[in-house]
Amino acid sequence: MSKELVIALGFFDGVHLGHAALLRRTVEVAKERGCQSAVFTFTLPPKEVVTGIPCPLINTPTDRKRLLQEVYGIDQVIMAPFDQTMMTTSWQDFVTELLIKQHHGVHFVAGHDHHFGHKNQGSPQLLAELCKTLHIGCDIVDKVELEGITVSSTYIRKLVEMGQMERACAFLGHPHVLTQQVQHGRKIGHTIGIPTVNLTIPPHLLEPAYGVYTTKVHLPDGRNFMGVTNVGKRPTVNNGTDTTVETWLLDFDEDLYGQVLQVAFYQRLRDEIRFDSLDTLRSQIQSDANRVRDYFA
Repeated sequence: MSKELVIALGFFDGVHLGHAALLRRTVEVAKERGCQSAVFTFTLPPKEVVTGIPCPLINTPTDRKRLLQEVYGIDQVIMAPFDQTMMTTSWQDFVTELLIKQHHGVHFVAGHDHHFGHKNQGSPQLLAELCKTLHIGCDIVDKVELEGITVSSTYIRKLVEMGQMERACAFLGHPHVLTQQVQHGRKIGHTIGIPTVNLTIPPHLLEPAYGVYTTKVHLPDGRNFMGVTNVGKRPTVNNGTDTTVETWLLDFDEDLYGQVLQVAFYQRLRDEIRFDSLDTLRSQIQSDANRVRDYFA
């Protein structure tokens, strides 16, 4: 396998169906040319760095990389910092000095709306023209629509924020995921016979709508379990101000503290509500668990 790369360009937040044709084309050309497929992307969204306005993301960089590799078979994910140097690099130098000279790019694949380089002056048309001049391969991929709606990270963020996980899943092409290390909780789940694992939502990441979700939890050893996941402030037990992602793994009783778990969201069951007692809470969670079992059955 040569060190030459076929490189897909974009930010790829969500790694959704709009990215799918672009990523599949990248893998296809790499196989044809006997080289590796790659994605060139950034750790933070350029728009956020330039404007200073926070842009909550669908995925952490780790989840983005894993989805690109596991779902679409991309060999390499080049995740560059979007710093002052990158911000002021001309679009021509971005292609010739960075992608071609530094990363050995021999073919580029970009979306119909991809802009890059200083002040976003590089466009799909300019990329295609430059590649033709340099005798470098180039594919520009059209937009993808589902139900008459353009599949985009912006639209999927709205779905996740509203808790519409089944629709988000349809537009993503896979469940919405969160991968994080298990934190210490207040052990209240243990006292009511429903032990839970606690994750936090890292900075820069979108918070799903508060509520209770049907989930599947993937463990580092390859096992996975059905889960009832509460996203929110846990009003019954006065959790405070932090948002937590608290999951009861069904048919499971082991200590997972300190391990890195992936929670995949499938469906929003109900709002987060305050119960009068822990007994009422336990009864409701057991009812939620029955609905989770029915969903996966």
